Parts: sequence; C-alpha cells; structure tokens
Amino acid sequence: YRAQVLKLFAEVDAILAPATPCTAPLLGQQTFMLGDVALPVRANLGLYTQPISFIGLPVVAVPVLLAPLPIGVQVIAAPWREDIALRIAHALETQGVAAARRPKEF
Repeated sequence: YRAQVLKLFAEVDAILAPATPCTAPLLGQQTFMLGDVALPVRANLGLYTQPISFIGLPVVAVPVLLAPLPIGVQVIAAPWREDIALRIAHALETQGVAAARRPKEF
C-alpha cells in the first residue's frame, strides 16, 4: 500500500483528501450518518486519516468551512516534505478556503 501511494508523488507534490467522513460533530454527539449507515463518532472520525498515518506520510489537516460546521481536509506530502504540506495549508488559509470559526464563549 505504501509503495503504491508513494508512486503518486512522482507526478504530484501533494494530495488533497478528506480528513473526516462528515462535518465536525457536535460536542457529545455519539453517531454520524455515512450514507444510510449510522456510525459511532469516536471509532470512525479518523476513517480517512488512519491509512495515511499508518504509512507515515506528513499530513496537515485543515478545516474547510461548511455551514454551519467545518469538514477536515488532509494535505498529504511525500516523506520528509512537511514544508510542502505546510505551505499548501498556509495558502489555503490565506486564500480563505481553510478557516474555522472561533467557538462561541459560554
């Protein structure tokens, strides 16, 4: 699996992929819907990040704002190229694509 993913970096500098299968869950939310299936939040929120983490690639997760809650996007780079992932994440932030609202204070 790792070898197949690494081949992608012969043609691209980075890969953008979903980081989460749903928007950010509410505090205390126990399940979320993935298609027609209700899944536990805790066990499945990292569904898309685990395969990348497992093979040790540098990743920056950025929140892309969807109303009313953000969804996570992964910026995945080749081994030892954290600089690329961080530059892309910074560009997404400065262009207003990646942003998270400050939580309301109680």
